[in-house]
Amino acid sequence: MSNKPVLVVMAAGMGSRYGGLKQIDPVGSQGEAILDYSLYDAHAAGFETAVIIIKEAIKKDFMDTVGKRLEKSPMEIRYAYQEVDKLPEGFTVPEGRVKPWGTCHAVLSAAEVIGDAPFAVINSDDYYGRSAFATIYRYLTTAQDTATYDYCMVGYELCNTVTENGSVSRGVCQTDARGYLTQVVERTRIEKYPGGIHYTEDGGETWTDLPARIPVSMNMWGFTPSFLREIIQRFPRFLTEKVPENPQKAEYFLPGSVSELVEEGKATVKVLESSDKWYGVTYAADKPIVVAALKEMTQKGMYPDGLWG
Repeated sequence: MSNKPVLVVMAAGMGSRYGGLKQIDPVGSQGEAILDYSLYDAHAAGFETAVIIIKEAIKKDFMDTVGKRLEKSPMEIRYAYQEVDKLPEGFTVPEGRVKPWGTCHAVLSAAEVIGDAPFAVINSDDYYGRSAFATIYRYLTTAQDTATYDYCMVGYELCNTVTENGSVSRGVCQTDARGYLTQVVERTRIEKYPGGIHYTEDGGETWTDLPARIPVSMNMWGFTPSFLREIIQRFPRFLTEKVPENPQKAEYFLPGSVSELVEEGKATVKVLESSDKWYGVTYAADKPIVVAALKEMTQKGMYPDGLWG
């Protein structure tokens, strides 16, 4: 396989808060999903190959819509499948568990398809902006593991990533004076309120404020192949230690694994800044905002009216 950077797209999530398969929900004038725009921007930045992670349960719907359109794209498209029963030998799915095992499990599910190339990881339902792809592609073309693993991420200001329509999950980042990540903490319920932005860890009993401009991870990461080896090795420990505490909802998050590697001194993560505005459809009520934004960008000539001809 080529060692040119590969784009990995996580599209297997259930979208329970959204109320449907937002991976395929049309937002463009010709029925394009957000994923189409991400791949268009990624190809413009230099990515030639994309690995799209889905589930067997949505394969037909995905292939009949997004997959069919992508047959016309100039990129090589590969597919990988994240399934709840895709576990190491000796482990079984807890009774009643249907929820996927999280973003880290999604990536390790695609390890064989990614191969030995450096790779960027994104969510299928987030609009990241063209300069973000260009920035992370440039970094990955020169990333090289030496004494430590050489990773990166694109950080967005928290205030530009929250919705008026409910809570969001974000990886809240701390950086050093050189712009390297020192810690990322997954906050699973962040909300706007009239005085600012805050999060809760106890179901809303207590709240803690967050700075509006603190950098957060939108799951746009850049990794060398070493990351695949690490998360595969660490997955059994997650299953042994974390799943018994919360067998139905425990998730193997990318930010958690990255934080472990940074704290252990095994990896450095350069936080790259993007001037683009992030858009997402966490909730159905977010969709009109995304549709209007993409329509305006198309009218300004940033995108053709019909991405794939």
